[in-house]
Amino acid sequence: MPRDIPADSVGIVTPNLASFEQPLPLRSGRSLPRYDLMYETYGELNADKSNAILICHALSGHHHAAGYHSEQDDKPGWWDACIGPGKAIDTQRYFVVSLNNLGGCHGSTGPTSIDPETGERYGPNFPIMAVRDWVKSQARLADYLGIDCWHAVVGGSLGGMQALRWSIDYPARLKKCVVIASAPKLTAQNIGFNEVARQAITSDPDFHQGYYYQHNTLPKRGLSLARMLGHITYLSDDSMRDKFGRDLKTGKLSFDYGVDFEVESYLRYQGEIFSDKFDANSYLLMTKALDYFDPAADHGDDLSRCLNQSQCDFLVVSFSTDWRFNPSRSKEIVDALVRGQKSVSYLEIDAPQGHDAFLFPIPEYVGIVSGFLAKPSQGLSS
Repeated sequence: MPRDIPADSVGIVTPNLASFEQPLPLRSGRSLPRYDLMYETYGELNADKSNAILICHALSGHHHAAGYHSEQDDKPGWWDACIGPGKAIDTQRYFVVSLNNLGGCHGSTGPTSIDPETGERYGPNFPIMAVRDWVKSQARLADYLGIDCWHAVVGGSLGGMQALRWSIDYPARLKKCVVIASAPKLTAQNIGFNEVARQAITSDPDFHQGYYYQHNTLPKRGLSLARMLGHITYLSDDSMRDKFGRDLKTGKLSFDYGVDFEVESYLRYQGEIFSDKFDANSYLLMTKALDYFDPAADHGDDLSRCLNQSQCDFLVVSFSTDWRFNPSRSKEIVDALVRGQKSVSYLEIDAPQGHDAFLFPIPEYVGIVSGFLAKPSQGLSS
């Protein structure tokens, strides 16, 4: 049944595919001979192409950030709460570009794509990506769209790492950088979570060393377990207690190893639906990109020196109950920018949702992002 499209939605959107025939050299030493990027746009690009905003997605994200693909869609894009007419990223004012990163599984070239050298799917042979590789491919997408300089590059979590990398690698190509619920590099604990998730996938009997396509099977159980683990880390203890408490699924204990508690049922459901729509090799690749991100390593582990060439204004946002990317990690970025005498604003939002808070239209959060994007740039010349 067709749905009513909200007035503050970008409405029905159609994804676009950009193809690049120029090889892309990668940090690993390998290269992609050619590649495709799936992307969506919302709003209108102005005459001098100065109102464009790039949205960088997190680990399991993709190009569909706002609006609907059809009137039958059950739900809108993953950041619809913040992108649209009158929203934090106002599509009446800005031209917004959102893409699916290389290595993903939603239309851009990745493990499920055909390797032109073999005629078979890349599978586990698809090169591991680094954040700088994604940013390089995004810069080529900007060239393809005729955008010399972004009004802003915006991202949460892994997306925030990409935004930060933009300010380092292409300092003259963005006026504003919005880093949300992110970090300058992962802690050992976070790398540990990612390794457990990878082990859950690779130990699945249906994984077949990543060649599960050829075996006509999918490592659904392993991917489901990986998602369950990740989902727990994205929520706060308070939000899980408020949502589930110790509520029983059937009102009584079963005294077996089935589902007793509502939280168990919820996590299993989340794992199941994720394993139906995401590719296991892509999940492995994305977590490795997270682990490898450490731009200061090229600058004697001095983050301030690493960010020295940045010319844009920065907004850094963290959330009080985010224990996966603790506010102290955001403050490391802020401190490095302050030491380098860069233009930076910082806000820690008191929010109960944990790491996932960056997806919600929290009034204080929405207000600070909207205001930052609207104010004149102090860094890079307009």
